[in-house]
Formats: sequence, structure tokens, C-alpha cells
Amino acid sequence: MTINLVKRIFICTYLSFFLTNCFSQNHFYTGFFAGLGNYKGDLGDATFLPKNANAVFGLSALFEINHRMLIRAEINNGKVSGSDKYDIKTRSRNLSFTSKVTEFALLFEYVLFDLYEYKVSPYFFTGIATFKFSPYTKNKNGDIVFLAEQSTEGQGFYKDRKDYKLNQIAIPFGGGVQWALSPNKRLAVEIGLRKTSTDYLDDVSTTYIDPVLLARERGSTAVSLAYRGQELPNGNPYPADGSIRGNPDNNDWYIFTGLSLRISLQPKGRQRIYQYKPKTARTSCPTVF
Repeated sequence: MTINLVKRIFICTYLSFFLTNCFSQNHFYTGFFAGLGNYKGDLGDATFLPKNANAVFGLSALFEINHRMLIRAEINNGKVSGSDKYDIKTRSRNLSFTSKVTEFALLFEYVLFDLYEYKVSPYFFTGIATFKFSPYTKNKNGDIVFLAEQSTEGQGFYKDRKDYKLNQIAIPFGGGVQWALSPNKRLAVEIGLRKTSTDYLDDVSTTYIDPVLLARERGSTAVSLAYRGQELPNGNPYPADGSIRGNPDNNDWYIFTGLSLRISLQPKGRQRIYQYKPKTARTSCPTVF
């Protein structure tokens, strides 16, 4: 599934939701998301460290199957980053990365309590996403270098290591809390985890290769970025061929946390089959759909 195909799916889904809504009593919402992007992988162990957080923005289209179940199509754009300087166990390796992430996702969302009866409810979601990324770092002169081009672990020429693709699949899941501000507006606080299908979001996965071989195939820049411990005071020399550089058994994750404002695009004048009467308290549990 290419990212261009998912773009077309997103646009078609958005338009089909809008057209379906013109002939339906169910609400169609447009959502606006703003928050922070974090990462979990081989660089740094502090997933939610503020210095690792980057801005993320998104747009979504949500169609109600019923009052508690929604189909959600969305696009998110932001950055994730990580650095060895935040983890004492890998600090001597001195690697770091940043990557822009553009994500297209199709999700199923379940709201625990009917927000046409209650003001507040938890909700949960899961689905599938495709995302585009490209890790980069700055060399010791401050210049940006894109790491996929450097083959820092010998991708494309060493043993069976292939170049990693910059379009990948992820499984998003998470949840949050929604507030019904009015019949047509909702505010949500959300945390969404993405389990990716790649271990190269941070350009680190397996082992070091012989620096002489790496220099011959990709040049001295690749060697200087594959291991950067020598840039530190009293830093160690380049590790031996086959030394552990990352953990190939665990793929990378990224996490989006933030606020979402959802606004209904239901045309004015349409007859509603329910009335908005949010309840602040109730003695019995809501009826499960």
C-alpha cells in the first residue's frame, strides 16, 4: 500500500462521508488536532521527555455509525526525534535523529457513553495507517544529513541487509476523553500509540559494520555518522565489525498526544431524531448499544 494510494483513500473517504451525511440522520464531523509527537526506539529511553517532543497537527473526518461508534479518517503531520544523550546506557554512542512524519489513517472509534445524553465520556480507537518518514541528523559542522542515504548499517551492500523503505505501515491504537460542548461540538484529549512495521525510524537496528568497508561503499560521512562516540571528550573508538548497534527484535513506535476539536457539519434545518440533553449525573449505568 503506497502513500499515494492512501491519500486517495483518505480523500474518497472524506467525500463519501460528506455525501452520505447529506442523506442521513447521523452526524458527520470534521476534526482538528494539535499536540506533540514522541518516539520510542533504539535512541534514548525517555519516551515522553519534553526535550524529545515535537509539534504535530492533523485533520480528520468522522462519520457516526451510531451514537457511540464512528469511522474516522485522518491525516497527521509532525516530527519525532531521539537522542542517546538522554540515556545513560547509550550515551557514549552519541547518536541522534529527527524525522518528519506524515501519516494517513483509517480508524474505528468507540465512545463508551452516549455524548447526546452525557457531557463526558472515555473513548477508544484502533485501525491501520501508512506513514512517510526520513530520519536525518546534523553532522559536527551543523549540516543536515539524511541517514537513509548513508547506509550506516550497510543497507544495500552488506550481507542480506536491504535498503529500508521510507513508506511504512503502522497499527494505531489509543484513547482519551471527550466533552460534549454542544450538540455539534466536541473536545477530546487523546493519546495514540503507533506500532510501526520498521526498526529504522531512527536509522538504528542491528550491528556496526567494518568502517573501512562502509567508507569504501558510502564514503567518510557515513562512517562519521554510524558511530559518534569519538566526538565526545575521551570518547571510545569505532566499535568492531559485528558489535551491537541496535535491537532488531523490537520495531520502533511513535506516539501522538494532544487535543482534538470536532465540529459537526450537519446541515441546518434537518430534522433530528434526538434532542441534546446531556446529563451531569445518573444513578444507573448507560444502556450498552
